[in-house]
Amino acid sequence: MKKMFQVTFLIGLFSVSYVNAQLSSTLKQFYWAIDSVSAIPMKSDQLPLIGISAARTDSESSLLSMAYSDAVIKAGGLPFIIPVTTDPMALKAFVERIDGLILSGGTDVVSSYYDETVYNETVYTDSIRDVYEFTLVRLATNRNVPVLGICRGEQLLNVAFGGKLYQDLPAQIMSTIIHKQEQKGSIHTHSVFLPDGTIFKRMMRGTDTLQVNSFHHQGVKVLAPDFKPIAFASDSLIEGIEALPDRMFFGVQWHPEALYAGGNEQMLSPFVFLVGKANVYKRAKELHQRILSLDTHCDTPLQFRKPGFSIAKRDSNLVNLPKMKEGRLDGIYMVAFIAQGERDKASSKAAVAHTEAIIDQIYKQAEVNPDLCGIVQTKADFVRLKQEGKKALFIGIENGYAIGKDLKNLALFKKKGVTYITLCHNKNNDICDSSSDKGGKEWNGLSPFGREVVSEMNRLGILIDLSHAHEKTFWDVIRLSKQPVVATHSSAYALRAHDRNLTDEQLRVLAKNGGVVQVCPLGFYIHSDREKANLTLFLDHIDHIVKVAGINHVGIGSDFDGGGGITGLKGANDMINITTGLIERGYSDTDIEKIWGGNFLRVLTQVQK
Repeated sequence: MKKMFQVTFLIGLFSVSYVNAQLSSTLKQFYWAIDSVSAIPMKSDQLPLIGISAARTDSESSLLSMAYSDAVIKAGGLPFIIPVTTDPMALKAFVERIDGLILSGGTDVVSSYYDETVYNETVYTDSIRDVYEFTLVRLATNRNVPVLGICRGEQLLNVAFGGKLYQDLPAQIMSTIIHKQEQKGSIHTHSVFLPDGTIFKRMMRGTDTLQVNSFHHQGVKVLAPDFKPIAFASDSLIEGIEALPDRMFFGVQWHPEALYAGGNEQMLSPFVFLVGKANVYKRAKELHQRILSLDTHCDTPLQFRKPGFSIAKRDSNLVNLPKMKEGRLDGIYMVAFIAQGERDKASSKAAVAHTEAIIDQIYKQAEVNPDLCGIVQTKADFVRLKQEGKKALFIGIENGYAIGKDLKNLALFKKKGVTYITLCHNKNNDICDSSSDKGGKEWNGLSPFGREVVSEMNRLGILIDLSHAHEKTFWDVIRLSKQPVVATHSSAYALRAHDRNLTDEQLRVLAKNGGVVQVCPLGFYIHSDREKANLTLFLDHIDHIVKVAGINHVGIGSDFDGGGGITGLKGANDMINITTGLIERGYSDTDIEKIWGGNFLRVLTQVQK
C-alpha cells in the first residue's frame, strides 16, 4: 500500500512538472503576471456593472469595439457586453443585473419607429438590432438605469422617447460637414458648440466647443419631450441630448470612446459620469434590499372600475405591481377616495356603502394575486410580506365623508383594515373645514362631530391624516389629539405657497407632536407652474422639511393616479430616483430608511398600540 501511494504521488508530481515543462517562457511569464494581479485585493463586487449593447455582423455574430469596454474600465466600471437577442426574458434578466447601460453606435434606425415613411433610401438598417436595442431601452428606462447613447445610441434614445430623425443627412440638410467621415475614429473632423445651462457642459469641464468625429448617416430632427440639446454642429444639427438631472439618460452623436482611444483624455468624461451615476444606482438598489419603502397615498383604486383592470399588469396607470417592482417600492397605501357629496342622511349612508365597495375591490385585487401582494395593517405584516417577496397594500380612506354621520362606522372601517383616514377632501364636510373649499370656513376648524371623530380615532388606533385640512382644522386637531398625526400627501408652503402645503410653523408643531409630513410630487404643490415641477424641486421640499422639522418627521406620499406625477417621478417605477437623489445630496442610509417609511411606520405603530 505504501509503495502504491509513493508511485501515485510521484506520478502526480511528474504530471505537474511535465505540464509546466511544456509551457513556453513567454506563457510562463504571462501566467506569472496574471497570478500577481489576482493576488492584489480587489473589491470587484463593488464595481458598477455597465451593460453595452452589441452590433451585428453579416454572419449574425455579436460584435463590439474594444474601445467601449476599455473606456468603461478606465472610468471605474465593469463592462458587460449584452449579446444580440430578441428574447425579452433574457434581456430583462440582463437589465435587472446591470447598473448602467451604453447604447453603442452602428446601423440606422428603421423609420417606422418614428412614424415616417422611407425618405429616399436608408441603406444601413438592421431590424433585428432595432428590436434588441429598443427592448433594452424600454427595460432600462422603466427601471431608471442610467443610459448613455453613442451615435446610433443617441438617435435610438431620441426615438424611444418620442423624437424623430433625419433619415439621410446628405439629402435632407445642406451642410459643409461630412457627417460620415472616412478617417479613422481617433481623428476629429468637425467641432460642436456646447450651450450653457446643461449638465453635459459641466461634465466636459465647461468648455464651449469640442472637436469630434462623425460616423452617422442619420441625426436628431425633432427632439424628444423631456430632453434638451447639449451640443450643436455648425450646420445646426443637434449632436447631443440629455434628460438630466431628473432622468439619467443622455447621448452624443459622435464616438467619444474612439477619440479617447486616440489620446483625447477629455472624451473619457461621459464614461466617468455614467459610471458615477451607475455607482449611485447600484447603492440605491442594494439599500432597497435592506429597507422598507412605503408610499403613503395613491388613488389607484379609481382605476379598478375599468374593464379588465389588474394590478398585476403593467399598464398606463401610475401604480401597479410591475412598476412597484421596477422602482423598488415595497408597499403603498391604496386609498378609498370618495368625493364630497350631499350631507343629508340618505347621501351619507350611500357614502358609507360606496367606500365599503371600494375597499372590497382592493381586497379582490390582492386575492387574485396572492403570490404577488397582500393586504397589511401593521409594520410586522409589512416586514413579513417583504421577506416573502411580495408587495404590501395598506388601506386608507380619503375624506371622512366616508363615515357618514355615525361614529360606529369608524370601527367598521377599522375592522375592514383601514389604518388612516384623511379627515376631508376639497370641500368642507360634517367633520371639519377643508383648505380648498371656495366657500370658506364653515366650522372654523373642527365641528362638534369632528371633535368626537378625533377622539374615537385615537381610541381605535386609526391614524389621523391632515392633508386637505384647513389650517384652523390642523390646529384644532393638534390641540385635541392624544396621538401623533400625519399629512400623507402635502409639501412645504415656504417653497410653494399652496393651501395644500404646510407652513414652517405647522411643520415645527407637527414634529413636536411626533407626526410626519409625506412630501407629495403633485405639480402644483411643488411649483406654481406645474409643468416646471420636477424631481430636483421635489427633493428641495424634502430638504426644507428636514431642515425645519427634522429628519424624523418627513416621508413620501405620491398621490399617483390622483394627480401626482412630475418630471422624474411619473409612476411607481420612478421611485428609485428619489433614493438616488437623496444619496447624491448626502443623506445617509439611515436617513433614507427613515424617509422611505421608517418615520411613518413609527407613528403608525405608536397609534395602533
